[in-house]
Amino acid sequence: MTAMPAFLGFPDRLSENLKPVAAVFGAGHGSNYAGKDSSGYVPAADTIRAASREDAGLIDHWDFDLGGPLFDDRRHCCIDLGNVPTRMDDNAGNRERIEAVTREVLATGAVPILLGGDDSVVIPFLSGFADRGPIWIVQIDAHIDWRDTLHDERYGYSSPMRRASEMAHVTGMVQVGLRGIGSARREEVDDALRFGSRLVTARQIHAEGAAAALRHIPEGTKVVLTVDCDGLDPSILPGVAAPSPGGLTYTQVIDIIAGIGTRGSIVGFDLVELFPPADIAGLSALTASRIVANAIGTIIRQR
Repeated sequence: MTAMPAFLGFPDRLSENLKPVAAVFGAGHGSNYAGKDSSGYVPAADTIRAASREDAGLIDHWDFDLGGPLFDDRRHCCIDLGNVPTRMDDNAGNRERIEAVTREVLATGAVPILLGGDDSVVIPFLSGFADRGPIWIVQIDAHIDWRDTLHDERYGYSSPMRRASEMAHVTGMVQVGLRGIGSARREEVDDALRFGSRLVTARQIHAEGAAAALRHIPEGTKVVLTVDCDGLDPSILPGVAAPSPGGLTYTQVIDIIAGIGTRGSIVGFDLVELFPPADIAGLSALTASRIVANAIGTIIRQR
């Protein structure tokens, strides 16, 4: 793992034999499409970490999103493990390393929090939960990501939910924030519905709030929440490669996060597809940082 300034100033380990509740790590590359340059995603994890620095000294202050301090008046209980070493030309090796770190974090009893990277890093992240099922996936994204193969690659950023549907430990899926047009054709939508995925459009969230998504999650379910930054409206988070108008608001996203923590439990979290070259005045990185902090605060409170 490579060293860098940590998210919210978290240490890389806890003293006094304390076990972390959550462990953050980054991954710049997953499974790249041949001839495509994914290097623009590589700085994403460190950009989010840098955006969190303003709040690093305020962890004990009141957070109105969470209804109290981040750690809920408990002892410091999160770590930042740095970045998984990845290369743009090593798809299989990247998947192996991301899955291995995910498994290592889960073995400690901590909740893994992955900062991507494009959406392809989600596939090995979810694979790491193979011995921890059954799990449900809640995906916040503008797209359904059900392509089987694209550019002769089965593990690229258009395929994470298709690959997840093939994992025996994944028993349900709620896909939230869908809108506009993407790579999906009628056959991908039909396959998603055939699997049993609940497709919740951004318009449904705008009309009904977070309940439009949360009602599909069975009580007591273990959930891995994956947030693609283009699931949010580009007026809030412009730093993405495929902006689409009409996305979720920041408040809607954190309402979904909090609702999952009440209805079930978040056992894994990732935030992907931040594209720093397209950011405006650091707004995307700041929004992403706040979303990650909300996920951590929810995870701590569900314990």
